[in-house]
Amino acid sequence: MSAPPLVLVERESLDDRSARAAVLRLNRPEQLNPIDDEMLGALDTALDGIEADPTVRCVLVTGAGRAFSAGGDLKRYVTLQRDPVAFPRFVAHLHETFGRLRTLPVPVVALVNGVTAAGGLELVLRCDFALVARSARLGDAHLNFAQMGGGGVLTLLPRAIGRERAAELIFTGRFLDADEAVAWGLANRVVDDRALLDAGLDLARGIAAKSPVALANAKEVLTSVWADNGPESAGLRFERERNSYYCLTSADAQEGLAAFQEKRRPDFGGP
Repeated sequence: MSAPPLVLVERESLDDRSARAAVLRLNRPEQLNPIDDEMLGALDTALDGIEADPTVRCVLVTGAGRAFSAGGDLKRYVTLQRDPVAFPRFVAHLHETFGRLRTLPVPVVALVNGVTAAGGLELVLRCDFALVARSARLGDAHLNFAQMGGGGVLTLLPRAIGRERAAELIFTGRFLDADEAVAWGLANRVVDDRALLDAGLDLARGIAAKSPVALANAKEVLTSVWADNGPESAGLRFERERNSYYCLTSADAQEGLAAFQEKRRPDFGGP
């Protein structure tokens, strides 16, 4: 029986349950964790469960073995790219599923281990931010095999690192090492390989202590304004309106102020 393409790591198996994190691990290491319909379906199912679980405060995405993900399964593409119905449907499925990471009301952090290319890079770009293992190598690499990005890299990579740097990565097909990925703005910091999951859980613990309602509102405003790339005035208006609504109506907002005044830990139960 083949291994499932993605596993939701049970929180009970983690050293520290206080992180309240859902760990999603791409789980076909022998194939460098390819992104295909089977994996996308498994990710959809996992995200359904996460959305229904109010105890999850953070999602950590990583890969099994020596890769985060090397992207699509090129062997399957030989047939798939000859099908004018199935191939566009697959790309649409990828956009829809990866896009869900941005709309989750909790932060999604990529824990990037090893090889990360093409669709793997597109998955990283859909997360809120990334930590990279010392072993990580990140690149687009579509053009190395006469392919072109279609899962978001041509749109999202320039927004993440600037058009000129994105053009270099896309046109040359070269890979960044971990330190370069941080210097170029693809990741927040480098972590030793064995410490990658612990570093993610440490972040998750800090996130879990925040009001989930405040955090969800902050993520929605931050993500929407960035994604829409509209005028500054529109972004500031949206932020001001959401701030007023949240602060004036949320029990968590009042609890946070009361806890500060009374010098105690807040008890967030929102909304």
